[in-house]
Amino acid sequence: MTSGSVTVSTNIKETSSTQINVDEVITKEVGDNGTIVLNRPKELNSINLSMIQKIDSILKQWESSKKLVIIEGIGEKAFCVGGDVKALVLSLNESAGHLQGEEFFRRMNILNHFIGRYKKPYIAIIDGITMGAGVVLSIHNKYRIATEKTLFAMPETAIGMYPGVTHFLSRLKGKLGIYLGLTGYRLKGFDVFLAGIATHFVLSEKLTDLKHDLFALHGVDIESILNKYQQKLNHEFSLVPHMSQIENCFSAPTVEEIIERLKKDNSDWAQKNIEILLKMSPSSLKISKKAIDEGKEKSLADCLKIEYRLACTALSRDSDFYEGVRALLIDKDQKPIWKPSCLADVTNEYVNKRFAAFPAEKELQLSTSKL
Repeated sequence: MTSGSVTVSTNIKETSSTQINVDEVITKEVGDNGTIVLNRPKELNSINLSMIQKIDSILKQWESSKKLVIIEGIGEKAFCVGGDVKALVLSLNESAGHLQGEEFFRRMNILNHFIGRYKKPYIAIIDGITMGAGVVLSIHNKYRIATEKTLFAMPETAIGMYPGVTHFLSRLKGKLGIYLGLTGYRLKGFDVFLAGIATHFVLSEKLTDLKHDLFALHGVDIESILNKYQQKLNHEFSLVPHMSQIENCFSAPTVEEIIERLKKDNSDWAQKNIEILLKMSPSSLKISKKAIDEGKEKSLADCLKIEYRLACTALSRDSDFYEGVRALLIDKDQKPIWKPSCLADVTNEYVNKRFAAFPAEKELQLSTSKL
């Protein structure tokens, strides 16, 4: 999938900007349709602040003028591997790094809320690796198209963060959202559809034809077009053999109890998941579980406000976020030193403090106007 895959024989106009990173987001107009292409192939289309700002700006322009909007990533490897956390963490070594990080998460969450309330059909083609902020950019809208190349994961607990889609994860069937959010388990291809993450599954070789039909849409609804390309594979969800174990173990009220139930299960699958959990940031595990558990009773806006608080409180050089990114992406020693170092030291008081409200002027401000 590349930005050159559009074959509609209508006039295509590329918009431009005076921003330094103008080419990191390519926007195209095909008649009364719009396409947004994430264009950082060397970084697997990871998102930075200037990209967020450009996406937000073009979506606002197109909301009143376009019939539909498609967002995709350039190249065949990734839709988007997430936010550019390496650059974000390195900026914390600078005096203004904390403020830059806050602005990144503020604008990202405002964009997420806007996408979740977008008035026109917003179709995310999650072809290739889709992680972290890539999930965030695609999950809150109505249409999410996976392919056989899709690799989905929310690996934030491995870098001392939280999964930024707690509203969505809390609404997956059973305790699947908790499982995916805490372990960072990777779903591939048709599994992304079967898990309820993608709304449709289309073979990557058919994407050009799909976009052609969507752009040529006249008197036919989008659902009909998407259903026309929907592949119905005779494939069982890979986690089916373990769903009862996920329900039993990950329904526990605490992370410690999840691990105890996995120990009692004592299967190879359970042992593997214990090993995974014990490698993650203890504080991230507890914070993520609380955020997902409570997200089920909250609106998208309320979840985003809480996620913003959690992100801001993680922006320091002595945070697990800094340490996790250092160990996995900068120094690559794969040996993060978590603080606190064990689950027992992550007290309820410690966790609740991360969720505490900011002064009114610092809280995330989201539009409450009705659609």
